[in-house]
Amino acid sequence: MRSAHRQGGWGSVAIDRIWSYAPDSGHTEGQDLTGFAVAATDGTIGHVDREAAPHDMRHLVVDTGVWVFGRSVLVPAGVVTGIDMAERKVTLACSRGDTKAAPRFQTDSETRDREYLRAVGDYYDRLPPRETAAV
Repeated sequence: MRSAHRQGGWGSVAIDRIWSYAPDSGHTEGQDLTGFAVAATDGTIGHVDREAAPHDMRHLVVDTGVWVFGRSVLVPAGVVTGIDMAERKVTLACSRGDTKAAPRFQTDSETRDREYLRAVGDYYDRLPPRETAAV
């Protein structure tokens, strides 16, 4: 995996960091986030369907329910700003619209497709910084 630096929504950060939970996100190894509600900066987008980490590209697959016509979205772990175990809630550093506009997730095989995952990581890395909502 490349470790080139970019100037994007996450500042000057290695692109690989988009695939890792930030140290202050509240994530602990072995935590199961399945079923947790997922909140963007401007409202809830769905719930965590599953987590995966192929090619060391850790991410959440989020079921959006009826919000985007029953489709799922893939969210890199680096977009997570907070995890509240008591509330069973994950908070993201992007808006609902940002998540909806991400590269379309259509099949489970994409969670293992390195090129698709890179496209998703590049998309989220280029988002402008936002104020994060409290968890």
